[in-house]
Amino acid sequence: MPEESPLIEVRDLVKRFGEKTVLDGVNLKISRGETLVIIGGSGSGKSTLARILVGLEQPTSGDIYLNGAAFHEMDHETKRDAYRRFAMVFQKHALLDSLPVFDNVAFPLRERTHLSSDAIHTAVMRALSELGVEEAASKLPGELSGGMAKRVAIARATVGEPEILVYDEPTSGLDPISSRTVDALIERMRETHFVTSVVITHDMLTAYDVADRVVLLSRGRIVADGAPEVVFHSHASEVEPFALSSGLDIAALGPRRSRKTPSEIQVQWERAHPPTHEREHHWHLFHREAHEAAR
Repeated sequence: MPEESPLIEVRDLVKRFGEKTVLDGVNLKISRGETLVIIGGSGSGKSTLARILVGLEQPTSGDIYLNGAAFHEMDHETKRDAYRRFAMVFQKHALLDSLPVFDNVAFPLRERTHLSSDAIHTAVMRALSELGVEEAASKLPGELSGGMAKRVAIARATVGEPEILVYDEPTSGLDPISSRTVDALIERMRETHFVTSVVITHDMLTAYDVADRVVLLSRGRIVADGAPEVVFHSHASEVEPFALSSGLDIAALGPRRSRKTPSEIQVQWERAHPPTHEREHHWHLFHREAHEAAR
């Protein structure tokens, strides 16, 4: 029986800006249901890799494969649909300052679907309510705390039911309590929406708490890859100095809490989402249910 293709595969990825090489031959496989955390210092290529994954940047060479299909071989329409399977939570939340929270979250549905106004209202309020920020629907982004703005950004990313969530520095600029709250939200999105997650972070506690696997990027190359309890206790020359300089007390790390495995998340995703040839029917039902709920 042939080996199943990973959900995402990065092959020989190179990204240059002028004469500067930011990613230098990155190879990476990500399974459905997995939470992959990518760590590394400033300039290591973390955020560039995230932006390439969601289509905001194009590689200089190499490619991304989704369910075994290469992006560079896709026609325009197929590639557009493939990128819609991703959603991104940006480092600075990237909310539109001139629009209230409701319209920020509704934006991807208005741009990408033909849902009625009532159905969009139902979907947006459901997403905001799930993240505990429904009372902020009429507020402008400038009126929100950093933690609340991050919740709204996650609501906007999940309202369209993506398969893959990419978080770019999700705890950046937040206090320790808000940071741990965001960690819990990342895990909650995984266990309630069964998404595959890629988390770009310099927060070592986030990496330890939410990861199934940790990858360390250094100078555009992967220098460590494994389970967090293995990577952080490896004493490898590339890992230990980075973890210690980040303020992580490796010796004090306790056992990780019990959580669902990627395989369990994958099974739940497959139960909740029909095969590709039935996906149009699934979306029709989703839209109809959202419309009926709004009536």
